Amino acid sequence: MKYWLLKSEPDVWSIDQQIKAGTKGVIWDGVRNYQAANNLKNMNVGDLCFFYHSNIGKEIVGIVKIIKKAFIDPTDKKRKFVAVKVKFHKKLKKPISLHKIKKIRDLQQLPLIKQSRLSVMPIDSKSWKILNRL
Repeated sequence: MKYWLLKSEPDVWSIDQQIKAGTKGVIWDGVRNYQAANNLKNMNVGDLCFFYHSNIGKEIVGIVKIIKKAFIDPTDKKRKFVAVKVKFHKKLKKPISLHKIKKIRDLQQLPLIKQSRLSVMPIDSKSWKILNRL
C-alpha cells in the first residue's frame, strides 16, 4: 500500500462533501500538472490519501481511499490527463495544520513543504505514521 496527499480547496470540494458522496465515491479530476498526474497514475486501489484543505484552512482534515485506478479524466478535452476515484475513509477528530506540520523536523522533506503548489503528492510511510499520531 502507498500513501498520498490530495489537495482540494474546501469552497470547491470539501471533506464534508466527500462524506456525503458516500461509498460510491467521486472522481478526483481536474489535475493539470504533469507531476501530480504522474502521482495519480501511480496510485492503486486501496491506497490511502490524506485529504488536505488548501488555500482556506491549509490543513489535513481527513483520509480518503482509492477505489479506482487512473483513467482518462472526463473533464480533459485533450485526453492527456488522468483522474482516480476516491471514497471517504475517515475524518480527523482534529485537523492537522500546515503550520504544525512545518514545526516537525521529521516532516521537513514532505512535498507539502518543499513543493507547496503540488496538488497530488506521495507521503512516505514514516511520515504517514507521524501525521496519524498527531
